[in-house]
Amino acid sequence: MAFDRQKVVEAVKEAKARAKPRNFTQTVEMAVNLKDIDLRKPENRFKLEVVLPHGRGKEPKIAVIADGAVAEAAKRLGLDVISGEQLEELAKSPREARKLAKRYDFFIAAAPLMPKIGRYLGRYLGPRNKMPQVVPPTLTNLEPIVNRLKKTVRIQLKNNPVVHAPIGTEDMDDEKLAENAEAVLNAIINKLERGENQVKSVYIKTTMGPAVKVER
Repeated sequence: MAFDRQKVVEAVKEAKARAKPRNFTQTVEMAVNLKDIDLRKPENRFKLEVVLPHGRGKEPKIAVIADGAVAEAAKRLGLDVISGEQLEELAKSPREARKLAKRYDFFIAAAPLMPKIGRYLGRYLGPRNKMPQVVPPTLTNLEPIVNRLKKTVRIQLKNNPVVHAPIGTEDMDDEKLAENAEAVLNAIINKLERGENQVKSVYIKTTMGPAVKVER
């Protein structure tokens, strides 16, 4: 990889050092700027799920849209459940549907409800890259899926040649944040036709802090 691990660690340290103290734990984010890529061609756009080796730093909010066995499995894990009946109620209130799409980071859905989800929530979930992970209606153990989602970030390359991704929180170890950054960067590079040659620059920042360039 063209980016040296130590250079990534240094950028993480500087981004954290330059961030002013806030009354909340800031997310550490990265921006990967690309070059020589024609985004008018659909084949050059992509969506990715990347499992961060050291997790997100804070647990994402996960909701389960299901009835029956999947709903019961979700309740056992203490997850918020949206029933098929509640889903139909959302169809009457676009404002509530929009708020729901914003409130959660990930959705898991029982397969039989997907047509309704597409109809009632698709316009709110799709643009946010939050369409649900689909599971069989008889699934009784959601724990492996939930544990994976807790470490997952979703990224996409759409209209602009830059990919943004959270890589953890400012209270995480610098080395661990750098490893998370590498996982995201490698996933992006693997999707590019000419790999790292199409990476123009990489920046690290906290939620409210200035961006720091990763030197090559």
